[in-house]
Amino acid sequence: MVIGEMESEMDDRAATHTAKPRYEQGSLREDADEIVNDPLRLIHRQSDKTSSKSRSNSVVESLQGDTEKLMRERSIRTNRRTRFINCITRDDVDIAQLRKLAWNGVPEDLRPLVWPLLLGYLPLPKATRTSTLARKRREYASLAETTFSRGREGLDQQIWHQIEIDVPRTRPGVRLWMQGCTQRSLERILYVWAIRHPASGYVQGINDLATPFFQVFLSAYIDTDPEDFDTALLTDNIRMAVEADTFWCLSRLLDGIQDNYIAGQPGIHRSVKRMAELVARIDAPLAAHLELENVEFMQFAFRWMNCLLMREISVQNTIRMWDTYLAEGTDAFSQFHLYVCSAFLVRWSKKLQEMDFQGIIMFLQSLPTQDWTDHEIEMLLSEAFVHYSTWHNAQSHFGK
Repeated sequence: MVIGEMESEMDDRAATHTAKPRYEQGSLREDADEIVNDPLRLIHRQSDKTSSKSRSNSVVESLQGDTEKLMRERSIRTNRRTRFINCITRDDVDIAQLRKLAWNGVPEDLRPLVWPLLLGYLPLPKATRTSTLARKRREYASLAETTFSRGREGLDQQIWHQIEIDVPRTRPGVRLWMQGCTQRSLERILYVWAIRHPASGYVQGINDLATPFFQVFLSAYIDTDPEDFDTALLTDNIRMAVEADTFWCLSRLLDGIQDNYIAGQPGIHRSVKRMAELVARIDAPLAAHLELENVEFMQFAFRWMNCLLMREISVQNTIRMWDTYLAEGTDAFSQFHLYVCSAFLVRWSKKLQEMDFQGIIMFLQSLPTQDWTDHEIEMLLSEAFVHYSTWHNAQSHFGK
């Protein structure tokens, strides 16, 4: 496990949301085309915006009272961001240092740089980064062009049919994912991935796993909340960059949990079984109550493993969680995730023990996480880390 100092990073998104009405289409950054060619321009652009925002906010903060606390929180944010920048702008990134920093959350504006480095999509030496990025994007563009060159008739109809069904269901109610342009991008990403991985093909749930990557990479080029952005405003060059980066990072994530999606999904069955055994040791009364009510873990935890809890929490919550997962390495999406799911279930222990079978199933299918922020996710990750530290190397404690 990799863990850094537990500093909670304050989120600037609330201020961003109030600055622009949610019904606006959004706008591209003036230097979006330059960022496509050199993502490090994100750092210089955001530094200018941060200094400007700090000056404009100083008057407001002085009127709010508790100025010392606000200044301390800003200082923590600034110091953490500076450490990230110093790390990722080195000639050769120290991946151990980057993982330690990322465990406690990545600054929102730096994720489009940090995530690809953690996944190994971008090389650690700065000298080869832009050329590698350009090559991988050309490779994806070529794959997509070749795959769709014969139109719909040239596609595997079974795979394409399932993707066509699932894509419109992705993140229902979120404007970004209701748009035709976004859905076409997601269809291409999923289909190209599926035909390159014939052992599994496309499986329901993979569509959800692409959304955090797409939103993070889209955020590099726009000045508004990605979930409200009209992707019809993107140039072809930028759209293809977002698609390609999403495709390659999704591929690397799925490489680590391939057993979840091959025939029979043995990885998920194995994880659910281990989760039941783990919960029995973490919270024996809860495990006993679930058994008494004939609640089987497969009835709720299958989805938690298949979709990595994305049906239970928001994309914003997921993105913060994935900061830590990516800091751990792609194995975390199977190994550490097991402990996160266990901590997630135990969190509701008291309520669940007061319910019968029907109440338990209904509650677990619609958990009250709508108002969760980074704070709740960080508490969950901390609890999971404690369980991981206690039980991960004690394999003999699990049933055989």
